[in-house]
Amino acid sequence: MADGVWTDVINYVRLRYEVLEERDTWLRFRLGTEGGRTQQVTVHLLPGQDGTHWAEISSAVGRADKIDLRRLLELAGTAEVGGAAVVDGVALIKHTVPLGSLDIREEFARPLESLVARADAFEHQLGGGDEF
Repeated sequence: MADGVWTDVINYVRLRYEVLEERDTWLRFRLGTEGGRTQQVTVHLLPGQDGTHWAEISSAVGRADKIDLRRLLELAGTAEVGGAAVVDGVALIKHTVPLGSLDIREEFARPLESLVARADAFEHQLGGGDEF
């Protein structure tokens, strides 16, 4: 079941956004945001412990050693979608959705768009640039 939904997620992204890199279990792509800025996003296919597969959506905010991580946590705490993390030295916002019977528009696209808007705003507010 998850393979079909994962394929739907990949196809949704391919049709709408610039795909930068793709592998069997993840893809990285770019979305345009306000003011001519762009934001890179990665979606990973994650296996669940109970057999349910998940899609993890993440978008970088800045290099962890160059931004105020406490402020990032405060900002992320006000968001309706996503939480803050640091992976390989990069601070990011991430959100996970189950792939069992995913409604692409409501359960993937809406959180994706919200997460990207937040990540871009946090990146701009915390670092002032548009690195990611």
